[in-house]
Amino acid sequence: MELISSENGFELIHQSGNWVLKKEIGFSPVEMLVASIGACGAYVYEKILTNSHIDFTIDKVEISYERAEEKQAKPLSHVLITFSIRLPEEEQGKAKRALKLIGKNCPVMQSLDPEITVVEEVMFS
Repeated sequence: MELISSENGFELIHQSGNWVLKKEIGFSPVEMLVASIGACGAYVYEKILTNSHIDFTIDKVEISYERAEEKQAKPLSHVLITFSIRLPEEEQGKAKRALKLIGKNCPVMQSLDPEITVVEEVMFS
């Protein structure tokens, strides 16, 4: 991976187009971290549900976050990931229980400062 400095700020070089890492133009580095947490969690959750032989569709993943405003750098303090999924009603209990496996199997979450709490929830449609 390579970052370059441009008139837009720092850009992450990518073959399909650079990603601008500046909040006013693209996504801030903190937003990219939050997106990485959500995407990793979603891929892990998909794998867990697939391995559990559950027929499902993830419609969307919403991610919200809070920062520790009292600390100098205002680091992340809390991330909430909400999965909106469709699956048979009889599988909903299994899908809820599977949430607890996400953090243990997500390398992004495993790389976070332990003071950052990540909460996963699921909404059924």
